[in-house]
Amino acid sequence: MNINSAIINGAKVLKDNSISNPFLDSEILMAKAIDKDRKYVLLNSKRPIDIDDLNIFQKLIKKRSLGKPIAYLTNKKFFWNSEFLVSNDTLIPRPDTELIIEKVLELTCHKKNISILEIGIGTGCILLSILKERKTFYGTGIDISKSCLNISKLNAIKLKVGSKLKLYKSNVDKFTLGKYDLIVSNPPYIKKKILKYLEKDVAKFEPKLALDGGLDGLSAIRKVIKKSSELIKKNGKFVLEIGFDQKNIVISLLKKEGFYINSAYKDLANNDRCIVCTKI
Repeated sequence: MNINSAIINGAKVLKDNSISNPFLDSEILMAKAIDKDRKYVLLNSKRPIDIDDLNIFQKLIKKRSLGKPIAYLTNKKFFWNSEFLVSNDTLIPRPDTELIIEKVLELTCHKKNISILEIGIGTGCILLSILKERKTFYGTGIDISKSCLNISKLNAIKLKVGSKLKLYKSNVDKFTLGKYDLIVSNPPYIKKKILKYLEKDVAKFEPKLALDGGLDGLSAIRKVIKKSSELIKKNGKFVLEIGFDQKNIVISLLKKEGFYINSAYKDLANNDRCIVCTKI
């Protein structure tokens, strides 16, 4: 069997299991199975496939057919301008979250030597993308997951920003180290009762710790806002990702903690996605 025939068979399995983009996914998983990039797969589609590689490919197809996300099968996801390592313990970076990077870069275009804190660093995709773009900035990331911190460290090395990053295993409530010019966070903000109704890729495979925002979806957001008000310098900026229906209540919470609301921004789907504010 050649590479192309295997891809076609794999795509059929995925299509039969209602997986969107079955051909693209099949090509990506073939590249993973034979340890090449997708370009190689497309240019060498008539080459025969080794039996061991075929077995690996078919196992990957089976996992994908059950809904396991491509990012967890390939252990990588592209975000902003870089490819990030991901694991089953990290939330998969979303294009919507790139809005935070965009706004931070706008806010800091004339700044130097800024200290940034990310609360709930996960893969590091937010903080590390900023540090890569801004050579004189340095960052601190906290997370309660040791696995997330390990992935962040590997990503920092991969992006060559490891020397500008400090990582701490800490619950947001207990972190008291330093004062920061800028704080960013994409906390869990989905209501507990809604989790099981998310797309099966998300509900079944992504870490609940990174999704579950409690009964009202705001339990983590409240903690992050309160702690940010203590850790941020006067006139410091706070950029927070929110759920599509949380803008008004989150603005109210921010104001109570002494933040001036600069603006709320919508994502590509025209949903409210992040709030930029200033500590006064």
